[in-house]
Amino acid sequence: MRIGLLTEGGYPYASGDAGLWCDRLVRGLGHHEFDVYAFSRSEAQEDDGWVPLPPQVGRVRTAPLWTVEDDGVVYGRRARRRFAEHYGELVAVLCAPDSATATLTVAPDEGPGGAGTAGTTRAPAEADRFAGALFGLAELARDEGGLTTALRSETAVRVLESACREPRVLPAAREARVPDLLAVAAHLHQALRPLSLDWYEEDGLGAVDLCHAASGGTAALPGLLAGHFFGVPLLVTEYGVRLRTHYLTRPDSSPAVRSLLAAFHGRLAAETYRRAAFITPGNAHARRWQERCGADRAKVRTVPPGMDAAPFTRTGESPERAAPHTLVWTGRVEPAKDLVSLLHAFARVRTSEPSARLRIIGGPAGPEGAPYLEHCRDLAARLFPDGAGSPHADGSGPVSFEEIGGPGLTGPADAYAAGAVTVLSSVVEGFPAGLVEAMFAGRATVSTDVGAVVEVIGGTGLVVPPRDPRALAEACVSLLRDPERRARLGAAARARALELFTVEQNVAAFHHLYLKTVARTPVRRVLLNGTGDPLPFAAPAEARVPGRWAGPASHRPSRTVPAWATDTPVRATASARSATTPVADASPVPATEAAR
Repeated sequence: MRIGLLTEGGYPYASGDAGLWCDRLVRGLGHHEFDVYAFSRSEAQEDDGWVPLPPQVGRVRTAPLWTVEDDGVVYGRRARRRFAEHYGELVAVLCAPDSATATLTVAPDEGPGGAGTAGTTRAPAEADRFAGALFGLAELARDEGGLTTALRSETAVRVLESACREPRVLPAAREARVPDLLAVAAHLHQALRPLSLDWYEEDGLGAVDLCHAASGGTAALPGLLAGHFFGVPLLVTEYGVRLRTHYLTRPDSSPAVRSLLAAFHGRLAAETYRRAAFITPGNAHARRWQERCGADRAKVRTVPPGMDAAPFTRTGESPERAAPHTLVWTGRVEPAKDLVSLLHAFARVRTSEPSARLRIIGGPAGPEGAPYLEHCRDLAARLFPDGAGSPHADGSGPVSFEEIGGPGLTGPADAYAAGAVTVLSSVVEGFPAGLVEAMFAGRATVSTDVGAVVEVIGGTGLVVPPRDPRALAEACVSLLRDPERRARLGAAARARALELFTVEQNVAAFHHLYLKTVARTPVRRVLLNGTGDPLPFAAPAEARVPGRWAGPASHRPSRTVPAWATDTPVRATASARSATTPVADASPVPATEAAR
C-alpha cells in the first residue's frame, strides 16, 4: 500500500512537534510505502534538517508556510472573475450569521470538553457552499498555475469588505475595519496556500492509495484535494485539536478578526471531518472536541500516541532507586505548565516534610519560556532562601533547576528515576506524554485535572484541581509519607502504560485502519497499456457499481478469480510536472495500481 503522509511543522523535520510518533509509525510499517508531504513553519526549522528516513519513505515533498513570495501568476479577465466568484462565496459563508454556531454548539453550563449531550447544529447548504467555494479555488489554482498572488491582491480585500457589509451578517463582521480586513485576508492567504501547490497530479497525491494527515487544519487540505481530484480516501489524526488551538492562541485579536477566523477554521474542520474516512483522536478529550465540531461518531476511533517503553525498563523494574523524599517535575518550561503554583505548593510541602526536595528538570520553550524560567527562579529564591536554585549535586538547597544532559541526567529515564513522586502542575494540557513516561518508569504521580490526564492515568495516580497549591501539596505529602502506597500506584501505572500506550499498540491500530479504509474506498484509476491506451478489463465490473462492496453488510459469495485478473497490472503512466525531493538511501517507489 502507498500512503501519502501529510504533516505541518512535524515529520520529517528534526524539530517538528509530531515528528516522533510519525517516525515510529513509518518505521513500524515497513511493509508499506510512504510519500511524505510536509509543510515547514519557519526558516529555523528547515535549517535544522530532517531526521534520518527509513527506506520505505520513497520521496519527500516540502512547502514553506512562512514565506510571502508571490507566484508571479497573472490572471486574465475570466480567471479574475472566477476568483472573485469563488472567494466571494467563501467569505460570504464566513460572514453568515450561522457561522458562529454551525460548527460548535455547547450547552449553557458546559465547555466543548463537557460531558453533556448537546450536539452539533449544521446547515447543510452552508457546508456545501463552503466546500464548493474551497474546491472552486483549488480548481482555479490548478488551471491557472497558482493562487498566491490573487489571495494577496486588492481584489481579495475588496471582496472580503463587500461580504462584511452585507445586510445580514455577523455583527462582529459588520464592525470590521480596514486593519481587521487586512489581518483576515493575510491569514486566509496563508491558510489557503496549499491550494496553489503542484502536488495534485497523477504522479503526486494521485498515485497514493491513502492520505494520512498527521493533524487537522492546513495539513489536511492536501488530503481534501486529493479526494476531490482523484478520490483518494483520507484518514485524519489529531493529538491536539487544531480548532481548539486556534481558540487558545488568538485572545488579543479584535472581535471581527476572531469571529471571521473562527468561522473559517470551524468550517474547515467540519469539512475535513465530513470527508474523512476515519478520524483518530489521541484521547477522549480530543474526541469530544471533534464530535462537537461536526465529526461523525461512526468514523471516530481513539488511538493513543505510541511511546517507546524500552528506555524506562530499568527504572520501572527498580523502584528502589528513587530518592524517597524527592518530587520531580519534567517537561518544557512555559507558562501553561504553571510552575508558580508548583513552587507555592512545595512551600506547603516543606512545612510538613522538611526533608523534601523538588527537582525541576526541563528547558524553556517558545518565546515566553526563558522569561518564565527566570521568574520561577526568582520566586524560588524568595520562597526558599536556603539555597534554592542550586544544582542538585551540591545538595545545598530544597529546589533545583536542571536540564536533560546535565550531571546525572543523560536521558528522561534518569529524570524520573531521581524522585519517588512525579508531579504535573499544568493548567493546559493535551495528551500528557511526560506523564506516560513517568508511568513507564513505575512512578506514582500527582497531576492536575486538565486535558486527557484522568483518561491516561485511570486510577493509578492522584488528581487535583489546577491552580490549587494547597490540594497539590496535600496530595504530594500523602504519597511521600506512604511508601507502600507509592509502590502500589507505581506498579499499577507501569502495567497500564504498557497495556495502552506502547508503539506496538499504536502501529497495529493504524495498520488495521489503513487496510479497512482502502477496502471500503479503493482508489479507481485508469490503467494504461504500453501504447498509452486504457487497459480493458483492468478493474472488475462491480467497481463501476455505486455503493460499498466491502462494507460490513456485504455478503458476496466467494468465486474463482479468472486468469485475466491475476496477471500483473500494467504500470500507470504519470506526468512529471514537478520534481520531487530525493531521499537518501531510498529506492524509487513505483506508482501503486488500483485494487482488483
